[in-house]
Amino acid sequence: MFQVRAKKNLGQHFLKDAEIARRIAATLDGYPALPVLEVGPGTGMLTQFLLQQERDLTVVEIDRESVDYLNKHYPALQGRILREDFLQMDLRTYYSGEFCIIGNYPYNISSQIFFKVLDNKEFVPCCTGMIQKEVAERMIASPGSRTYGILSVLLQAWYDVEYLFTVNEQAFIPPPRVKSAVVRLTRNKRKQLNCDEKLFKTVVKTCFNQRRKMLRNSIKSLLSEETPSPDDPMLTKRPEQLSIEQFEQLTNLLEPLIRQAQRNQQKE
Repeated sequence: MFQVRAKKNLGQHFLKDAEIARRIAATLDGYPALPVLEVGPGTGMLTQFLLQQERDLTVVEIDRESVDYLNKHYPALQGRILREDFLQMDLRTYYSGEFCIIGNYPYNISSQIFFKVLDNKEFVPCCTGMIQKEVAERMIASPGSRTYGILSVLLQAWYDVEYLFTVNEQAFIPPPRVKSAVVRLTRNKRKQLNCDEKLFKTVVKTCFNQRRKMLRNSIKSLLSEETPSPDDPMLTKRPEQLSIEQFEQLTNLLEPLIRQAQRNQQKE
């Protein structure tokens, strides 16, 4: 089966356990009518179970060797294999309505994949798949946790994130050095944030990039030197102590100061 060479630079570890693949495919059972995009099908272990569900399935694979293997062994995929870099795709070129995303995601770009999902959140009601266990734990982390960070806040703002089950190293060829986990993201009911969304992302990323510092220190890079930090008790906390709602409040608190700092820079 494994005629495709796993390439380290693509983060490839091919799943060999068919029962795990079947369970991953079943994570989309709540969305039987929606088209599905599988990211990184590799040798098609997961793909075969998605095809059995008779879904409107398209797969995207950047590796030429894997594409050749899929074309040879899965004739049902004829015309439905995209040899592209998922991170560079304009998904609206291929889908005019809602669709689901699934995959055994390359570990070296798993966080970037979920940020791509966030960029298309209005059209992706569900995203499931397998990633490294450490990333899954960050995705579900709550405020106050050591693993709570950028991924936790940005994903949980728009999705309900579930840690479904753990997968051991022996389920892959070659075995990775870490355990894996299957997660499911389901779009929540939030229609918009109570603040500027783009600025919210900037504030969250800036704060967690200096997570050991109090917020009053980590936000200084967002303000001009002559702009004093606002006098607010929230700024004595560290970023892992803030909920999503508090990050919204922080964004609104900082917005006029950041806008003023940007105007000052433009004048210089």
